[in-house]
Amino acid sequence: MILRTSGNDRFDRMRRIPWMDVDGISGKRCLVVGAGALGNEVLKCLILAGFCDITVVDSDYIENSNLCRCVFFREGDDGLEKSRVLARRANEVCPEAKIKAVHSMIQDFDDWEYDLVIGCLDNISARLHTNSHAVYYGIPYVDGAIDGMRGKIQTVLPGGPCLQCAMNGSHARIADLRYSCTGNSHIFVPPTAAEITTTSIIAAMQVREAKKIASGRSDLCVRNITFYDGVRGTTDTITLDTDKECPNHMGN
Repeated sequence: MILRTSGNDRFDRMRRIPWMDVDGISGKRCLVVGAGALGNEVLKCLILAGFCDITVVDSDYIENSNLCRCVFFREGDDGLEKSRVLARRANEVCPEAKIKAVHSMIQDFDDWEYDLVIGCLDNISARLHTNSHAVYYGIPYVDGAIDGMRGKIQTVLPGGPCLQCAMNGSHARIADLRYSCTGNSHIFVPPTAAEITTTSIIAAMQVREAKKIASGRSDLCVRNITFYDGVRGTTDTITLDTDKECPNHMGN
């Protein structure tokens, strides 16, 4: 889908970036896993960037504590499915886009015919599940995570290091915990700290990586792990090598 308005291209400023393929971006099929704080900000940026074919998967429900960091949620949405509300409201920004909502845990999702995957998850188990499927199907995966004023992103490209390559013992011990705002249908643990400015920065970094991939410029992607500290206002990138013992890479 090529989005233009008669006599005035809404993506004119983006087209002025030499390597940015706006028309290519509009044709990519994107899977967003998670419809909470990161998911809201990622959807906002994806739609404004011209992504037109997006599926949002999430199994959780909205509660009022989401409203301070979820731009598409409103008073009165309490108890509604996050994925469906997010898809409907994001579609209002660009009615021409096709945004599909799936109310499901990612572990029960079986459609992996996408050009790229963006992870907006709050637990290790679901992130590793998404990571392993993206690696298996050769789909670029951009993972994001936040914890209060801190956050990180990792872009997983075919053949490169993945999330599990960086796993350690502490990750394994909490891999089965599912963070939920409400505790409905999930293991309930106290929610982590979160605030909108860090969420916005991490989401923007994720979508920027997605735009590189969709423009055919994966060579510009940040291939390691980037950590952001909102208190110090710094970013640090840690080099990550492919772990030959990682189950996603064994035999390759």
